[in-house]
Amino acid sequence: TRFIRDWVRTHYAERIARLCAAQIAGCARVEYIVTAGAQKPAAADAARAYEPVITANENAAAAEAAENLSSALDPRFTFENFVVGASNELAFAAAKKLASGENVTFNPLFLQGGVGLGKTHLMQAIAHDALARTPEKRVVYMSAEKFMYQFVRALRSRDTMAFKEYVRGVDILMIDDIQFICGKESTAQEFFHTFNALIDQGKQIVLSADKAPGDLDGLDDRLRSRLGMGLVAGIQGTSYELRLEILRAKCALMKREMPEAVLAFLAGKITSNVREMEGALNRLIAHAELVGRAITVEGAEELLQDLLRAAGRRVTIEDIQRRVADHYNLRMTDILSPRRARPVARPRQVAMYLAKALTEHSLPEIGRKFGGRDHTTIIHGVRKIEELLQADRQLAADIETLKQRIAG
Repeated sequence: TRFIRDWVRTHYAERIARLCAAQIAGCARVEYIVTAGAQKPAAADAARAYEPVITANENAAAAEAAENLSSALDPRFTFENFVVGASNELAFAAAKKLASGENVTFNPLFLQGGVGLGKTHLMQAIAHDALARTPEKRVVYMSAEKFMYQFVRALRSRDTMAFKEYVRGVDILMIDDIQFICGKESTAQEFFHTFNALIDQGKQIVLSADKAPGDLDGLDDRLRSRLGMGLVAGIQGTSYELRLEILRAKCALMKREMPEAVLAFLAGKITSNVREMEGALNRLIAHAELVGRAITVEGAEELLQDLLRAAGRRVTIEDIQRRVADHYNLRMTDILSPRRARPVARPRQVAMYLAKALTEHSLPEIGRKFGGRDHTTIIHGVRKIEELLQADRQLAADIETLKQRIAG
């Protein structure tokens, strides 16, 4: 097929040309031709046409040549380098159990957490560990965006069959950030059928998203139901102690030293995103090495002004509730109360809408901040404001003003 021809040409052309030149006298060029009447490859052959997946097989040359449907693994993302605390211990234990090859009672494993909290690290650690134990195992790790891109590419080349045979022929399929598939009708449909095929074969699926399945907008209800059959392992925000331990582990991994006071400063100032915190540490280490001078807390504060300002501007649900209450001349207790009178209910819905738009909290988390309301109440409030915004110019102006005030 054209799809496989293009894939072979992209990934193996140089190696094939070298081999042909060595074996065939006068061979100056290799052409790749799709024969119209060629027999359709069997499922096993089609799957082999896409290899290597992420495998540790003996074909080192093929592995070296390949960036294929799978995403490359980061060698740093192993279980050994993952710092465990109360906020992530369930996700870590589930990932370790799955990678061990033992029978697990959950399928799929769904990792849920905000940006930079370790979902990608755990997924890649599963791949590393599973392949170290069983090198012949076919393990695929890719982002949802890559899944979507490859599927659309297969559609355009009119060769979706090979794509389907490939992704449905793996032992472990891991898709990162599936929220990006939600609402993409054809891709979501293909993912749903792939999901069912693998579950029916007893193959393992690992997914991640920034929200729990019940909170993902645009997720197919059938898939939402199937996801509920597995284990949803939340990764919560990190504690100060865990952030400090992560920074120490990062220094040890890099074989670099940083004063404990500076690490404590970083752990206390950058609280919501571990990836940002590690990036700040990298910046300080690079600066210390380039100028040949040790970093102090004062120096760190000066070097990281932009990051610290951004971290200080992060919006909380309480900030939103307070601003909305002030704007509509209400008290905070009114926003949190069960009162349904429109002068109170509408501002409350505005606050719910802004909480969903401006924070990374899940709908159940937002509900808890609004007097313990159910997530369906939050959905109703958000949708009501979205409807009103289509025609209500005053409401649109209010929300724009509130956004500016909340942003500071």
